[in-house]
Order: sequence, then C-alpha cells, then structure tokens
Amino acid sequence: MGLIKKSSELSFPRTMQVMIYGQAGMGKTTLALSMPTPLLLDFDGGAKRVDVQDMANVDTVQVTEWAEIKQLLEKEVHELQPYQTIVVDTVGKMVDYIISYKCGTRQPSIRDWSGINAEFSWFTKVLNTIGKHVVFVAHRDTRKNGDDTVFVPTLREKNYNAIVTDLDLLGYMEVKKTNGNEVRTITFDSTSTNDGKNTCGLPGVITIPNFNIWDKDQQKFVRDGRIPNDFMEKNILAPFNQRILEREQLNAEFSELIKKIRIDIENVKDGDGLMNFVKNIDSYKHVGSSRVQAGVMLNARAKELGFHYDSKKKAYVADEKK
Repeated sequence: MGLIKKSSELSFPRTMQVMIYGQAGMGKTTLALSMPTPLLLDFDGGAKRVDVQDMANVDTVQVTEWAEIKQLLEKEVHELQPYQTIVVDTVGKMVDYIISYKCGTRQPSIRDWSGINAEFSWFTKVLNTIGKHVVFVAHRDTRKNGDDTVFVPTLREKNYNAIVTDLDLLGYMEVKKTNGNEVRTITFDSTSTNDGKNTCGLPGVITIPNFNIWDKDQQKFVRDGRIPNDFMEKNILAPFNQRILEREQLNAEFSELIKKIRIDIENVKDGDGLMNFVKNIDSYKHVGSSRVQAGVMLNARAKELGFHYDSKKKAYVADEKK
C-alpha cells in the first residue's frame, strides 16, 4: 500500500486525549472515570478520595515509580486489553516520576528536558497505538498575562507546551452561580481567565450534574446511586467521535465531487465549453474548497486548449498566435 493517500482514503483515530484541571475537591478524578471502561493510574494517591460507588468497578495501578509504567507498557501491555480508557491522576505527579526516573535525585538540567518530554510522548503514543483514550487529571495553577490572572494546569513550564500540543481537548472545571445555585461546570474554550482547547466544537460551558442527595439518616450529602457515572462518555466522547465521522464523510464527498468535476472539465473542448462550465459551476453541490479547485482546474484546461480568461469581456478568448 502506498504512503500517499487521497482525502477519501484518510482515516482518523477514534482515540481521544483530554486533560481536565481545576481546584482540589472539584471531582476531577470522578469525572475522568466517567469515560468507558477506565483503568486508573494513580500517581497521586487520589483513589482514596473518590466515592466508593464510582471506584467499585474501576481497576487501579497504584504507581510508586516510573519503572512500573515502563514494565506495564513494554512487557505487560496485553493486560490493558480490557480497558478502553487510561486515566492519569495526576499528570503533574506523573511528570515528577519521569523526572526521578531520568535524573534521580538531582534537579533536571536544560539538556534533560528533551528526554523527559520524549518519555511522556512515548507513553501517549503507546496508548494511542493500542487504541486507548487517555484522560489526564491536573490541579489548577495560575499564570500572569499582563494584568490578568489565567488559570492553567499545574505542570512544569519546560514541558507544558509539549504536552498540551498533543491534546485533543483541554477542559477547565470550576464552580459557577446559576440562578442563585452553585453548579460545577467545565469549559474547553480558551478565555481571558483560563487555558483551553476545543477541537470538536463543544459548547462554551457545560454543566456537570450533581450526583449527591441529602441523606436524612446520615445528615449529609451522599452519592445518588441511581445516577450512572457516564458524563464524559455521553457529553464529551460522543461529540468527539461524531466530529471525526463527519470529517471522514466530508473528505469522501469532496474527493468524489472533485473526481466528477475533473471528468467534466476534461470533456470541455472549446471556448463555448469553457464558458458553459463557468455558467454551471454553481450547479455542483460544493464541499469545502471544491469551487475554488474547480476554477483552478478550469483555467488549467483553458491553457491546454489555448484560451485565457478576459476579465473585461468576462469570457474565455483564444490566445493570440505568435
């Protein structure tokens, strides 16, 4: 099979890389675990803070050193077969483990960062290769942008851009007041107050449902067992997959249309045919830049036939013979 593919032959991975960040206690880990069949890589000891119900069917790797992850992905990768999603909690702690693995007890030097970032990229590439979604959980930090304070994931500056560049989505969780009530929300849009990345046209702000109800006997809020923890699967992953499907369909439609237009232009034999094509160019159901491409192909055909477009006459005229 050749390396060069036509647009209709392109396929896009169905795996999603997403990072969610926010203050402590926002329920970030619980939200991450709402992806389909997750495996939790617990770098930060966060499993103990997740509601028992939401951890009931979740397998966990309690990471103590990066060598364990190397072993899992290099020698025991077959053990990941049952899982669709790998949840990293937290990505900041994960990077710390990589630094310890590469540098020992010393602080990383400038030369070390390329190797640290390469180790992180290796991790995500392996998971993508075997068809796993990856959800990174991160705490919230601040960055000054002029007079504004912007909320960003807690990551070292040396590898922040390298990590975020490869993400499909970057979402910020916070609490907002709506109709006098405090509700949790997530946004994947970049704003003046938070970093974000939104590659599949998700709504600007998405409300996260409240899973808690008041228990009279315990006199406290407890997890409502009637509500399944599938928020990200239904509200984030589903639109992401739909966007990929639509893109593949558009590519196929574009390729088929260009093929038809090319055949029609090849059948043009003279100036009248060129002008007739111009008059009917909008009769095609254009996709993307197909109209522009049609014009380029038509001008190339006109040159082959010895014609050029005269903008004053608004017509194709024969070239002067030299």
